[in-house]
Amino acid sequence: MFTNVLAFETKRMLRNFPPLFFGLAFPVMVLAIFGGIYGNDPSEQFDGLGTVDVSVPAYVGLVVAVAGLMSFPLGMVEYRSRGFLRRLRATPARPGQFLTAQVLINVAICAVGTVLLIVVGMLAYDLNPPAHLAAFVGIALLAAAAMFGIGMVIASLAPSEQTAIVIANIVYFPMIFLTGATVPLEIMPDGMQRIADALPLTYAIDALKWAWLDRGGDSLGLGIGVLAGTLAVCAAVSAWLFRWE
Repeated sequence: MFTNVLAFETKRMLRNFPPLFFGLAFPVMVLAIFGGIYGNDPSEQFDGLGTVDVSVPAYVGLVVAVAGLMSFPLGMVEYRSRGFLRRLRATPARPGQFLTAQVLINVAICAVGTVLLIVVGMLAYDLNPPAHLAAFVGIALLAAAAMFGIGMVIASLAPSEQTAIVIANIVYFPMIFLTGATVPLEIMPDGMQRIADALPLTYAIDALKWAWLDRGGDSLGLGIGVLAGTLAVCAAVSAWLFRWE
């Protein structure tokens, strides 16, 4: 039964343009814009690193934010508000299977988007390979889990699709514009950087940059702790608040 549910969710996602565009094409477009402007030559602003080398790990944070904060919670709220999850109780399928399938499909989008971003960076801008590949994959998965945890809280709080869109946008846009996921933190004023310190995606991007560039590892433990804590808190809140109907 679960394979049928997964196949259904896969077809549904392939017909859903926004998450595919923002998860796959949009990060590559951002890379092309900034890479086209600055290239990947060593820069004093980034302590001798290239703009693309610094940016690609951050754009991975953009990929997981799109899936975790927008695609996943909006899909769950749509199912609930339209009574789809309630009607599942009369079928052999269970709501939990659809929740699991939604997570797996969105994680797959994250994986494809990340690989596409890296391949374009290497082919077009001579992107250097990651210094710690295994750590990079593990941190990316933890970052995705934290974003999905926040997304589940959004799905738990929103009573309707319209409300979910509003809440998701309120969370999503500061998360991608104030954390270094699109615009490097290095060029932001001090006030903006202090706001970034309150957003969990900032710590994900810092950890991803360490794994890719082997720099800035002093705060790695804090970043991992923030992401793990975000996941734990969001899981507890979601378990308390989420309703299938």
